[in-house]
Amino acid sequence: MSNLGFTSRVFLQLILCLSLINCSAVPSSNQSPSSSIDAVPLANKVALQNELLVKNKLYVQLNEWKGVPFKFGGFSKQGIDCSAFVLHTYKSKLGYLLPRTTKFQSKVGYEVNKNDLRAGDLVFFKTGLTTRHVGIYMEGGKFLHASTSKGVIVSRLDNVYWHGKYWKSMRLK
Repeated sequence: MSNLGFTSRVFLQLILCLSLINCSAVPSSNQSPSSSIDAVPLANKVALQNELLVKNKLYVQLNEWKGVPFKFGGFSKQGIDCSAFVLHTYKSKLGYLLPRTTKFQSKVGYEVNKNDLRAGDLVFFKTGLTTRHVGIYMEGGKFLHASTSKGVIVSRLDNVYWHGKYWKSMRLK
């Protein structure tokens, strides 16, 4: 029986590894900028237009996850990466299923201007030649994310580092 459990865990880890592109995903150039992927609403979905409720849910998530370390490919409180944190937050707090990777999360919904952000919008950054990062906008220029250096934290869009790396923002339909 324990061998079956071990075999199942190994199989699950193998599937996860094979499907993992993670925070280093670069959008493919053959994808048109106007095409998007829809998030899948779940039974407990929150009306994303209700900014107060969305902000409250995001602050609850921050309180539960603050300081959890970044781990490339991680998906638990022992370590989590940026796209997994966004996926988990949207699923557990807002009731939407998003793609696992930054590459596909960057295609969910429709693009919004940085000046028009509202709580729950996804914010994307180009952090290197081929690397991307994602977080969730909260309010007042702040976003929630899994930082590679500080783990799950709130950062400011006008921070010298993040301001220079900003790429785009997406809002779910």
